[in-house]
Amino acid sequence: MKNVKEIQERPILHHVTMKTTRLEEMLAWYKDVVGCVPNFKFDGGAWTTNDAANHRIALLHTPAIRNDPDKLHHAGLHHMAFEFTTLDALLANYTRLAEAGILPHACLDHGLTTSFYYEDPDGNSVELQCDNFGNWNLSSEWTRTSPEFVRNPIGEECDPPKMIAARKAGMSVAELHQRTRAGEFRPDVPGDLHLPV
Repeated sequence: MKNVKEIQERPILHHVTMKTTRLEEMLAWYKDVVGCVPNFKFDGGAWTTNDAANHRIALLHTPAIRNDPDKLHHAGLHHMAFEFTTLDALLANYTRLAEAGILPHACLDHGLTTSFYYEDPDGNSVELQCDNFGNWNLSSEWTRTSPEFVRNPIGEECDPPKMIAARKAGMSVAELHQRTRAGEFRPDVPGDLHLPV
């Protein structure tokens, strides 16, 4: 590879654009799950946002786009992620979505984050997460230096209803994280990580 000078200003990830055959379904799903609403919509797609940015999730739609029934086995994006500020906010959102019949396909305490993975109408995986340290500097340091992360970088599966019950019973976030990492809140049925085997 050509010798490239070090970047002077690091750009911040702004948006993700996806192709879809299900524009209306995708718009409804992203509104319900992460609060994205269109700033602009036309027959060929939509530019949606859930904050002050002009768009965060863009959708493109043309008659030439085809669904890929073997998408899971092809190289490409595995998932995108949205971050909540606290575990309690993530758990409250789990409850809100579960009441509407939207359930995750996998839930993991990765160590650095607690993450619930959902599948959109096109089969894309969307991670809803919170930082387990409440501080990116601390979680980044843990990721770089933790022997525990080296041993288990994917993390422990967790069961949101069990976690919610523990919080309601008064368990602290720190203890819940520790016990989740120890495997005490595993689901009765393992999740699907959407990785081909």
